[in-house]
Amino acid sequence: MATKKAAPAAKKVLSAEEKAAKFQEAVAYTDKLVKKAQAAVLKFEGYTQTQVDTIVAAMALAASKHSLELAHEAVNETGRGVVEDKDTKNHFASESVYNAIKNDKTVGVISENKVAGSVEIASPLGVLAGIVPTTNPTSTAIFKSLLTAKTRNAIVFAFHPQAQKCSSHAAKIVYDAAIEAGAPEDFIQWIEVPSLDMTTALIQNRGLATILATGGPGMVNAALKSGNPSLGVGAGNGAVYVDATANIKRAVEDLLLSKRFDNGMICATENSAVIDASVYDEFIAKMQEQGAYMVPKKDYKAIESFVFVERAGEGFGVTGPVAGRSGQWIAEQAGVKVPKDKDVLLFELDKKNIGEALSSEKLSPLLSIYKAETREEGIEIVRSLLAYQGAGHNAAIQIGAMDDPFVKEYGEKVEASRILVNQPDSIGGVGDIYTDAMRPSLTLGTGSWGKNSLSHNLSTYDLLNVKTVAKRRNRPQWVRLPKEIYYEKNAISYLQELPHVHKAFIVADPGMVKFGFVDKVLEQLAIRPTQVETSIYGSVQPDPTLSEAIAIARQMKQFEPDTVICLGGGSALDAGKIGRLIYEYDARGEADLSDDASLKELFQELAQKFVDIRKRIIKFYHPHKAQMVAIPTTSGTGSEVTPFAVITDDETHVKYPLADYQLTPQVAIVDPEFVMTVPKRTVSWSGIDAMSHALESYVSVMSSDYTKPISLQAIKLIFENLTESYQYDPAHPTKEGQKARENMHNAATLAGMAFANAFLGINHSLAHKIGGEFGLPHGLAIAIAMPHVIKFNAVTGNVKRTPYPRYETYRAQEDYAEISRFMGFAGKDDSDEKAVQALVAELKKLTDSIDINITLSGNGVDKAHLERELDKLADLVYDDQCTPANPRQPRIDEIKQLLLEQY
Repeated sequence: MATKKAAPAAKKVLSAEEKAAKFQEAVAYTDKLVKKAQAAVLKFEGYTQTQVDTIVAAMALAASKHSLELAHEAVNETGRGVVEDKDTKNHFASESVYNAIKNDKTVGVISENKVAGSVEIASPLGVLAGIVPTTNPTSTAIFKSLLTAKTRNAIVFAFHPQAQKCSSHAAKIVYDAAIEAGAPEDFIQWIEVPSLDMTTALIQNRGLATILATGGPGMVNAALKSGNPSLGVGAGNGAVYVDATANIKRAVEDLLLSKRFDNGMICATENSAVIDASVYDEFIAKMQEQGAYMVPKKDYKAIESFVFVERAGEGFGVTGPVAGRSGQWIAEQAGVKVPKDKDVLLFELDKKNIGEALSSEKLSPLLSIYKAETREEGIEIVRSLLAYQGAGHNAAIQIGAMDDPFVKEYGEKVEASRILVNQPDSIGGVGDIYTDAMRPSLTLGTGSWGKNSLSHNLSTYDLLNVKTVAKRRNRPQWVRLPKEIYYEKNAISYLQELPHVHKAFIVADPGMVKFGFVDKVLEQLAIRPTQVETSIYGSVQPDPTLSEAIAIARQMKQFEPDTVICLGGGSALDAGKIGRLIYEYDARGEADLSDDASLKELFQELAQKFVDIRKRIIKFYHPHKAQMVAIPTTSGTGSEVTPFAVITDDETHVKYPLADYQLTPQVAIVDPEFVMTVPKRTVSWSGIDAMSHALESYVSVMSSDYTKPISLQAIKLIFENLTESYQYDPAHPTKEGQKARENMHNAATLAGMAFANAFLGINHSLAHKIGGEFGLPHGLAIAIAMPHVIKFNAVTGNVKRTPYPRYETYRAQEDYAEISRFMGFAGKDDSDEKAVQALVAELKKLTDSIDINITLSGNGVDKAHLERELDKLADLVYDDQCTPANPRQPRIDEIKQLLLEQY
């Protein structure tokens, strides 16, 4: 008579107090493990790269030696997967991973860039918690242990209860090899008796640096919510699109290899195949020829009910016993008969029903099939599958030519971190075997699509703290000027030799036309051996507006010049610069000369303030239609050699300085003959403008040994010649007066050369906005602001200086004092403060000698108007392009004070 088996004992239900006590035991147990791991990290930090590499090599070799043994143990203990494939994964985790990481620098200085001034130093993260799934129980333990050792971290494992023996054996094998090679004790540990309490207590331990979470969605989510950093993975539900051009035979074999590999347990394995309609029948036929089985639709429900369970908020997932089981076993358990020679089960599904159970991740040799009429529909189906489940994990494509543009289109549109081309996904997605594009890894990030912090295959660099030592450095500077600068009397004769001149467009003001200066240009062009066609825009007004520059550009477009000659003071030169710029933009199709609104929008973009001219957001296009020749007829602007142009907004009357080296003329002709008849008032205002250029470029944060000598020479020439140049009477010429005018003309160009490369400061920022608001000539506005700016900059103590790497200490007072001593205004024994006072006093004498009243009130400005517009003006001054190079960074309230002081 058969003996009746006793019923299993009922599982004891614990009270809340008992559960709490049990959890506290787990907390105490795991805390001991973490503390020992922390001690191991402290020891590991003292190891050299050579010591670390020796340890890792020993671990990899030991794992490789025991690979097949561990594969048998994994299958025997879990009842899942295929021994031969487990062996392959173990070799992958040891050999492939080792070869990928063996040359990684993970100790001390790992990189140095002497040009950028950076040094990167690697430090370990600390103690890691390693979650290991039942699907890859030994290979994952090997993989995480190797990365831990290579990065001098320590790890405490929580193995899956169904794989505790094989996983702990794998960990012990590599740990023993590491200890024998000199590793610190306890850098690899594991929970001996696994439980949910133990794993929870471990991942919540405050002593952890991060969690390596590989496992099911529940465990990964628990890690993410633990309060510790977590490097996790997301659910896989990869799909492959089989294009009409694909090599069908290879595509079928790749897909079957992938689905059969370890019974489809790798998370990157294809769960769906989306097949182009034109090759659909052929593909399905070949799949069945090679061992796949098209499950009859009547059996779908039975298999679906056995394989899947619905999880709240996650869709469907496989039930506990299914992962890694064979197709035959699954069918048998579901009560479905499958031919003995068939091992991959196919299910034809409708894309309209994506989200049903069979469209989910399967972790087994089950595959859903979809038909796509077009490539676009194929992308749509793959996107829908990933949006339902497996977002960010992986997708694949089988296609004829891997350089087919559609590969990139597919990659751009599919939200997956891995886009695998013409390879089996399962062992393609882990890297190395089929591709060198990804690091070999058994932890595959899914990016933000899968609510993951990684979108790549986890490796050593993810387990390091990298410290960056950033050394102060000065970026390479420059001196950029026109290609050619011609000076001395009759330098205009160079126009006879200037190459590539067939159609010359002349920009000038009415005075240049009226007094015959334009005729002088035409005379030189007429001497050339071949006839030069000309067109003249001769009506540039003082302080030219954007609308005037647009009018110039429109006339240029009609004429299509190859050379633009700008003749006149700063207004004509600046208008010509902007006019040519707009003409060039129109020729490139980047502007529309028939649309004033779009041109104003373009101008506003080009006028955007920048801190570093090399990093400006809006780039100026290189002119290719016309070269530019600048011939100044006043001695102040310097525009003939600078990348600057000032233009006035028609509506707001605000002056905007544009700056870009594409605005620099190709040729400058500095001929003193053109300034002998300049009116006295123009001489005074333009001369003070040139003085400001020289002073501001000398104290600028961007000044250098290349620009300062030029600034000083310009200052010397102006102090020595401006008064006499002002007093010169063309009706009664003197040799001294003519020389003074010539020296001032040279001084203005020298000052332009200096500030073209060192830039300006708030003297010009204030003048731009004051001049625009109150209709003051630019040079006059400069003179009014100048003494106040010098006093503002020449301070010591608590100064907010403008950040610039070459400007190491605040030295504006020292710089002004150097100018004063150079000019002989102060002795070497005088303090810097006294020297600056002497400089300001001499500048006051200079402005008095040329009859400039340096107050706003003395020049007709209404104080109520100033006070009413004070806030607006202060913001405009701060936002002016000249402000960033000022040595002292002004606050807006300080700008307001400067504006009021000028009254």
